[in-house]
Parts: sequence; structure tokens; C-alpha cells
Amino acid sequence: CLATLIIMLVGDTYTLINYVSFINYLCYGVTIIGLIVLRWKKPKIFRPIKVNLLIPITYLAFWAFLLVFSLYSEPVVCGVGLIIILTGVPVFFLGVYWRNKPKCVNRLIESLTCWGQKLCFVVYPQCGGAEEE
Repeated sequence: CLATLIIMLVGDTYTLINYVSFINYLCYGVTIIGLIVLRWKKPKIFRPIKVNLLIPITYLAFWAFLLVFSLYSEPVVCGVGLIIILTGVPVFFLGVYWRNKPKCVNRLIESLTCWGQKLCFVVYPQCGGAEEE
């Protein structure tokens, strides 16, 4: 979010749309690859919707073509898109991977989560609920 705000202040909207489009298509392709891997490694798990594997494989063929064409035609935009994606890596390590965080870091994360829930009206905020019990 911070990287997007900086890009909006520095660049124009057309460039931002190009960055986000590349990021979206990259994430869609990785999701479809995950679907195929799960169908191959865990074929017996429950799936509410099951499609023929020809559909995701065909999608991946077109996706790969578009991705390679994007990388060839606009490598700078794709590179910046990848950098925007990689800004989430420190957040992952601080928020998810680091298990034994000090209590002050956990309180900060809970406070930011509660603030975000109130700001976006996404979930009824339950601030401090775990500490009160």
C-alpha cells in the first residue's frame, strides 16, 4: 500500500495501471499453477468445483505467452511490478514467519489490525478480546 502511494505521487495513473496489471496476471498464473500442483499431488481431497485439467493448462499456455510478451515489451514496468510484490516479503517475515515476537510487537500488530478493520468496515472489530478472557 505504501509503495502504491509513493508510485501515485511520483508517476502517472497509466503507469500504475500497467504495474498492477502485471502483478494481477502474475498472481493469477501462480494460482493456476497451484491448482494443477494440488490436483497432481493431492487428487483425493474434496473440491467443490472440479474442472478438466485441459482448461487450466490452456489458460497457462496463454498466460505464459502474455507474461513473456510483457517482459519483452516492457521490462522496466515488469521489474517495478516484481519489486512491488517483493515489498510484501518483509511483512510476511515480521507478521507470519517470526513466531516468538515480543509482546509489544504483538500488541502493535493487533492494534493495526483493529484500526484497519474499523477503517475499512470489513469485520466487526474485536479489539482486546483475547486479552480480556
